[in-house]
Amino acid sequence: MAPVVLPLLLLGLAWLQELVDQLVFAGRWALPMVHGGPFWGVLTAPFSHADWSHLISNSLWFLPLSWLVLLRGVRDYLAVWIGVYATAALVWWLVPTASHGLSGVVYGLLGYLLCIGWLERRLTSVMLSLGCLLLYGGLLPSLLPFLSPQGVSWIGHISGFGGGVLAAWATARDEKTQSMP
Repeated sequence: MAPVVLPLLLLGLAWLQELVDQLVFAGRWALPMVHGGPFWGVLTAPFSHADWSHLISNSLWFLPLSWLVLLRGVRDYLAVWIGVYATAALVWWLVPTASHGLSGVVYGLLGYLLCIGWLERRLTSVMLSLGCLLLYGGLLPSLLPFLSPQGVSWIGHISGFGGGVLAAWATARDEKTQSMP
């Protein structure tokens, strides 16, 4: 499977969930992450959305950011997902809130892309980070609670962003170690 297909498959799961939710459950089948709820909510939350507009909005950011991370490799892409799930598990465990949608992953992808250039300090990585800052920097204000619209899970955004930063730190390549046999 070509790496470019992976985000399409993951997004397809979210679209399938929303389709079943709307057609079978009239919009009442949400699979959120809820503090004190079952742990599986952490795993299903990215694929659950409030409605079609929520899903479409997340989809528009998810695909291009996914493909930009995949320019670096599947390992990096999976690291972002693992980082986002790790920080989401902490939120589920510690913070009395509920959250769902791909926006946590979107912010994880963005966090990774913004930090990888700073960590590696290689021309291509820096250019990728600066390009993402110019193109997607407008998403950053919703990391703050007082700049997030009501009903938007800023904690989901900031925990996802943190997961992306962790992934960048874990996968950053050091030119010195890469050039060794």
